[in-house]
Amino acid sequence: MGIVPEEVYSGINYDSPRHNHGEMMAMLEAVAGVALKAKKRSPQYDAMVQSVLDTYLGPLPETFTYRGKKYTPKSFAESLGINTADYVELTSFTHHPYYEAFELEVPDNWEHARQYNLPLDELMEVIDGALRRGYSVCWDGDVSERGFRYANGAAINPDVKDLSRYSAADSAVFAPLTEAQRMDSVMAFRRPYPEIVVTPEVRQEGFETFVTTDDHLMHITGLAKDQNGTKYYVTKNSWGTERNDFGGYLNMSESFVRAKTIYVMLHKDALPAALRQRLGLR
Repeated sequence: MGIVPEEVYSGINYDSPRHNHGEMMAMLEAVAGVALKAKKRSPQYDAMVQSVLDTYLGPLPETFTYRGKKYTPKSFAESLGINTADYVELTSFTHHPYYEAFELEVPDNWEHARQYNLPLDELMEVIDGALRRGYSVCWDGDVSERGFRYANGAAINPDVKDLSRYSAADSAVFAPLTEAQRMDSVMAFRRPYPEIVVTPEVRQEGFETFVTTDDHLMHITGLAKDQNGTKYYVTKNSWGTERNDFGGYLNMSESFVRAKTIYVMLHKDALPAALRQRLGLR
């Protein structure tokens, strides 16, 4: 395993100011499609995949100089002092026993990673405690909902079962969004809205009916409250600092996080001692 600084290897070897993997993925799917149809990989398969990746991302540097020191990707990773074994993934679903690890049933879990299953309230307590102790949290979850508005710097979980309660302008805010609208919508949340009370049952139903999907990863860095005392999670997105007026950050409400989190990853030292012992983490 290795790591390379972005200024050394941007991963953009095509005409675009930012990452755009649409064409690359189409090429990879075409190559993989041949193998799927044949039900086997040809001797050329791995070389073809590597060729596509090198064409779009650029060949990986075998050595590079960073801040006056020469590295390989492996030696640079080692220099950072990051031990991946120190990080743990947590989730909360009712179809597996609590306090045990299981492989989360989402398509992107192709490595068969295992997540520890916690009761929902305890999962939220762990996230809050980690943030208050100075740890940040990697968040994986659903960003396809009508309440997720990156351009407006907010993600909420509005109770919209009865839109007649809202004005026409407010109702329009909650209209379903296209991918482009989620990124660039100029429609703003005008005030705090009533949100869904998310129980474990509500959360489970969203997962099992594919309303809650595994879409995107972001970085939770802090906590905040609005004028009504509603808790929000200060979150750094990767869609570019110029795509909203908040430097690439947004605030996710507590209801949104309770409902739309697939899993979180954090340093095991951020866990309460009793929980760490119960999960058998040294």
